[in-house]
Amino acid sequence: MSTMNLDHFVVLSAILFTIGSIGFLVRRNVIVTLMSIEIMLNAVNLALVAFNRAHPANYSGQIFTFFVIAAEAAEVAIGLAIVLAMFRLHRTIRTDDATLLKN
Repeated sequence: MSTMNLDHFVVLSAILFTIGSIGFLVRRNVIVTLMSIEIMLNAVNLALVAFNRAHPANYSGQIFTFFVIAAEAAEVAIGLAIVLAMFRLHRTIRTDDATLLKN
């Protein structure tokens, strides 16, 4: 049984970030866009923890990951509030119709 080294975690993080960025660029649904952003932020968290694992004397990767998780929680709360407001006003959650919030 082989052990996972830093390269495996970095490759997995890059794959997750690519999936999230493709989902963000291709889809027009606000919920899917928010989920894609979450996937990208989790890929960054994975990379930070993996690099921190390679250098165990320094805990800055794990500490920064906690701050990113807190920012993710705030982003989700604000994003879902915007989605609910948009759906209540216009009965749609497509990003193409987001300019209608100005009215």
